[in-house]
Amino acid sequence: MAEPGSGLPSGLAVPTFLPWLTGLGAGMVFLSFLQKLLYPYFWSDLWYLLKMVRCGLWTTGKHGQKGELVTVLDKFLIQAKKRPQKPFIIYEGDIYTYEDVDRRSNKVAHVLLNHSPLKRGDTVALLMSNEPDFVHVWFGLAKLGCVVAFLNSNVRSVSLLHCIRSCEPRVLVVGAGFLETIEDVLPRLPEGISIWAMKDSVPQGIISLKEKLSTASDCHVPRSHHAISNTKTPYLYIFTSGTTGLPKAAMICHLAAMKSSTGLWAFGCTPDDIIYITLPLYHSAASLVGIGGCIELGATCVLRKKFSASQFWNDCRKYNVTVFQYIGELCHYLCKQPKLFFTFHLIKYDFQKDEPIRDEQGWCSDVKKGEPGLLISQVNEKNPFFGYAGNKKQTEKKLLCDVFKKGDVYFNTGDLMVQDQEDFLYFWDRIGDTFRWKGENVATTEVGAIIGMLDFIQEANVYGVVVPGYEGKAGMASITLKPNMSLDLEKVYEQVVTFLPAYARPQFLRMQEKMEATGTFKLQKFQLVEEGFSPLKISDPLYFMDNLKKSYIPLTKEIYDQIILGKIKL
Repeated sequence: MAEPGSGLPSGLAVPTFLPWLTGLGAGMVFLSFLQKLLYPYFWSDLWYLLKMVRCGLWTTGKHGQKGELVTVLDKFLIQAKKRPQKPFIIYEGDIYTYEDVDRRSNKVAHVLLNHSPLKRGDTVALLMSNEPDFVHVWFGLAKLGCVVAFLNSNVRSVSLLHCIRSCEPRVLVVGAGFLETIEDVLPRLPEGISIWAMKDSVPQGIISLKEKLSTASDCHVPRSHHAISNTKTPYLYIFTSGTTGLPKAAMICHLAAMKSSTGLWAFGCTPDDIIYITLPLYHSAASLVGIGGCIELGATCVLRKKFSASQFWNDCRKYNVTVFQYIGELCHYLCKQPKLFFTFHLIKYDFQKDEPIRDEQGWCSDVKKGEPGLLISQVNEKNPFFGYAGNKKQTEKKLLCDVFKKGDVYFNTGDLMVQDQEDFLYFWDRIGDTFRWKGENVATTEVGAIIGMLDFIQEANVYGVVVPGYEGKAGMASITLKPNMSLDLEKVYEQVVTFLPAYARPQFLRMQEKMEATGTFKLQKFQLVEEGFSPLKISDPLYFMDNLKKSYIPLTKEIYDQIILGKIKL
């Protein structure tokens, strides 16, 4: 019987499990509240983690009809067969369908197969700007089983020669706009390299690839030329400036390329998306994540020769862009490092000694949240580091051993990061002899060596300084003169413009009487970086790079103020 005044009909019994359910419901509500308060991103992170684990399992398996290992090229061929008339690349208003790119890359493959000494496994260097033929040549060479080395189209002279030599190519393919660049270094190229140019009229000693393409076959290239038996075999070389010296060729295997190609999918992109790529294709962000990501999805890519702030949104409206790639410092660096839900640490770093801090027992330690630390990622069988082509010393420099315990090995990213209270990571700075400017790594030793070639320069100490309103750091060179020599500002300007890409040219000069060195006899940079480029704080003569006058000019307070206010653009 119901209790009097209980509100329940007479004769209706209360189920014994009802209070238990009520308590459980209250507990679930409390736990949900607690989760949202303490771990607001728990569920989204969990679903993303499961998605990436699934992706990792998928990219390491066999997925062909006969159980073959599938590569990025295989995925492209599947898309070309599945959706041949779908636009793959839109460039300056012209549309290139998946079938168009397939046929054009077939032509490239047949020309080089029939008219060059190339064979499976050979390396081919590619010097070309963002254009459809970059992809045509890349895929054509991939169809022959060749390893393609993407040369940075900004490098010149000594740096360009170094890059070509380090990857040891049998063939060099050059875009129409880079013939003069190659002609400058032609006499110093290693013997045995044949040079092909995407231009009808070419100088003696260079072969016209464009001319031969006009009569080449576009029929299917047998898969036997590019089928792989191991996903860890080389696929590409992508150059990075690293932390010291000249650029290094990082080996990208087929497995790494496949993993990178799932990036757009992992962040929710679909086949219906139109991806806008303005980043240089010689970088992994644009080529592996951008082009590779479009292939994975079967999406369309709007490719632009280079980034234009004034035309960016016009292009987005014109082509109905739904996704674009951004090379913000954090995004760019993390795209080139292992996926971050695997083991990583931010460890304490000594900015004066330019090395990780170790305790009395020799171990490193993690920084606290909110403090900058060196980003390192553990190297193991699941997360390998393949190193740089022909550069064992630089490969070893990127590895830290005995970090937290005897025998462990970590990859040194060279990035100083900050982790906030919500566990988001932010880029803080680069370590060593490198800084970032205009989305590129600048190797200070390389810039210093170029300036040091001038007969009146005794020493050049190059570093980056913060400029309000700009990402990264602008280049600055502190210089000393040889005895009884005078500073020729026009010659300094001519030297850096001739031998350095635009992003590596120092915006500021500082003339000192002598250089300060560290206890290990390295040039002191820390204090110079802290002092910046303000003529109000620095008594040494300061100079600013003036492209109109084609010289460095005195950095006055007026010029400094205009730079700070954004009236003078760097």
